[in-house]
Amino acid sequence: MTLRDDAHDVLTSWSSSDPEQRRLRQVYLDHLERHADAMSRDCHPDHLTASALIVSADHSRVLLTLHRRLGRWLQTGGHCEPVDETLAQAALREGREESGIADLAIDREPVLLSLHEVPSCGPIRPSHHLDVQYVAVAPAGAQEVISDESDDLAWFAADDLPEGTDQSVRDLIAAATTRLRGRP
Repeated sequence: MTLRDDAHDVLTSWSSSDPEQRRLRQVYLDHLERHADAMSRDCHPDHLTASALIVSADHSRVLLTLHRRLGRWLQTGGHCEPVDETLAQAALREGREESGIADLAIDREPVLLSLHEVPSCGPIRPSHHLDVQYVAVAPAGAQEVISDESDDLAWFAADDLPEGTDQSVRDLIAAATTRLRGRP
């Protein structure tokens, strides 16, 4: 099975009660149908990406990265790579690379979809990431290590985020919090 096949299967079986999320799901599936390279950063102007919101072991805090190029606090994530066999693996790899935390536990079901414009991704503008978003839990006592993709990396209480955190990150945190409620 290819990464593209996995993305198709994940999106086909994923459901949401939110009409906008259902609309985005169909946009992603249509993109996969139209583009053999839909998973590659070389697919222009849009391509699927994977991200992981990292949550502390006690589910009280989220780890955000101050993205070097965008200058905004975001979840970890980015482009799928040839080594990725599944979207969840891509999100987990990105989470590990950008947080320095090796022992993340990822929920293999996406938590949210986010289509957002990216200012510096490819030769065609506007370009968009069709992001499939996951939640990953860090082990107790995890020590983050800043990557060269970030200007900063920090834990924040879900209800005390840094100024300027955009609505898409707030929506992801809300969805992840709901997903994790009642789970150890």
